[in-house]
Amino acid sequence: MRVFKTRLFARWADREGLVDAALLGAVEEMDRGLIDANLGANVFKKRVGVDGRGKRGGLRTLLAFRTGKRAFFVFGFAKNERANVSHKGLLTLKLLASQLLGYDERSLAQALRAGELHEIKSDE
Repeated sequence: MRVFKTRLFARWADREGLVDAALLGAVEEMDRGLIDANLGANVFKKRVGVDGRGKRGGLRTLLAFRTGKRAFFVFGFAKNERANVSHKGLLTLKLLASQLLGYDERSLAQALRAGELHEIKSDE
C-alpha cells in the first residue's frame, strides 16, 4: 500500500505536529476495516491521535482511500475547529479523490516531482 499527502495537507500536518508514523498507523487501521466514516466516492474520515491527546481530542483527516492500493491524505481539521466539511467541500473532495485514485504511475511520479504530493514511507 502506498500512502501520500498533498502539499497543503503536509503543511497543515506540520503545523499541528501530526507525524507521518501516525498517518501510516491510521491507514493500517483503515486497511483492516477500522474506518470512522465513509463519506462516499472513496472519501473517508479518520481520526488521528496527536501529542498524547488520543483520537477523541486529536485531529480529523479526510482521505482518498482504496483498500490495499493507495491512500491520499487531502484535508485535516481539529475537532474544536469545525464539526465537519461542508456539502460543497465534500463534492470537491470526491472529485479530487477520483482524480488522485485514477493516477497511473507516470502521473503519480510527475506529481511527486512537482511537489504536489509527498509519499509517506515507513522507517522500517
